[in-house]
Amino acid sequence: MDTRTPLLTPVLIGGCLVILVGFAIRASFGVFQIPIAEEFNWPRAEFSLAIAIQNLAWGIGQPIFGAIAEKIGDRKAIIMGAVLYAIGLVLSSVAVSPLQHQLLEILVGFGVAGTGFGVILAVVGRASSDENRSMSLAIATAAGSAGQVFGAPLAEWMLGFLSWQEVFLVFAVAILAVLAVLPMMRSPQQATRAELEESIGQVLIRAAKDPSFTLIFLGFFSCGYQLAFVTAHFPALVAEMCSPIQAGGMLAGLGISTTSALGAIAISLIGLANIAGTLAAGWAGKRYTKKYLLAGIYTARTIIAGAFILFPITPATVLIFSVLMGSLWLATVPLTSGLVAHIYGLRYMGTLYGIVFFSHQLGSFMGVWLGGRMYDIYGDYTMVWWIGVGVGAFSALVHLPIRENRTPPQGLAA
Repeated sequence: MDTRTPLLTPVLIGGCLVILVGFAIRASFGVFQIPIAEEFNWPRAEFSLAIAIQNLAWGIGQPIFGAIAEKIGDRKAIIMGAVLYAIGLVLSSVAVSPLQHQLLEILVGFGVAGTGFGVILAVVGRASSDENRSMSLAIATAAGSAGQVFGAPLAEWMLGFLSWQEVFLVFAVAILAVLAVLPMMRSPQQATRAELEESIGQVLIRAAKDPSFTLIFLGFFSCGYQLAFVTAHFPALVAEMCSPIQAGGMLAGLGISTTSALGAIAISLIGLANIAGTLAAGWAGKRYTKKYLLAGIYTARTIIAGAFILFPITPATVLIFSVLMGSLWLATVPLTSGLVAHIYGLRYMGTLYGIVFFSHQLGSFMGVWLGGRMYDIYGDYTMVWWIGVGVGAFSALVHLPIRENRTPPQGLAA
């Protein structure tokens, strides 16, 4: 192990820039809900379904782009993803029906997959030393968090002087422009000789037979459910269920006078806290057992979410929840991807993490869709919130039996 290998490498910097821009665009889609609904006089559910489809397409595309990257090269896969992303945005700018937007979000979702965590984290993981890998994956994940912090405010600012169609075109140019950093992303091959000799079919069979891979897959579902539900519905929950903001108080002094404004600020607070939490997870991941860290994160999420809904919802509890949940928000990503790399090796990390990430995006789809559906049935978010608490507790438990030992390539298994 070469402990002198620097943490900040050109591969890591380039990967962070790609993820930052891609996630900034993806995180801004909620801002377009009202402009698009008002222009076409659509129900709010129409564009919400488009965003849910984008999440599902992202999950389906992730293992596909992981396999493409391992077959023809990382940079070619990223180029394909960026081009699909741009095409989806450009075509969406001229779409005039709900079905058109929903179908085009499949292209956008595949674009996010090609420029997102699955491909980029695999490149960064291979380019990192064993000593630095956990922290490198955390830094790349935190770049996605930074994109989430800045993407929505940037879109809101541009909508002040551009139409939503023009903002989509600006974003299409931005995702293509970020390809300029690809020459930085030359990842050396860190796989062992035995891993290089193993085919993708063999490693998939090896993972499928391993109960630990199934547990990792199942455990990541709740992460997607909770994150997508909170991102899509927490601002509305705060606006409708939070007690009023007191005139003359600290929040009012900062210009936050309505619960709807507080809901938007809560999402930004989650993103900011997430940067610190993700970096902390990366630091801990190289010092402690990853499965126990993941079980601890899901347990903490369960306790925080349960306490929030049990107590009266006030501006203070909203802010406390946002900071605490934000510190755990994407902390699971470097640990889960690092766990996959540790157990199954680096050669096909992109494909295997992509399969695990599909479970995350199934959860995302369910969180967004079920949140709206159960709100229509019950008139509030309490029931769907408790479902999120339950799946979080489930994830905490299923990580405990995982065997965190490197499995040998199939040729050496005997």
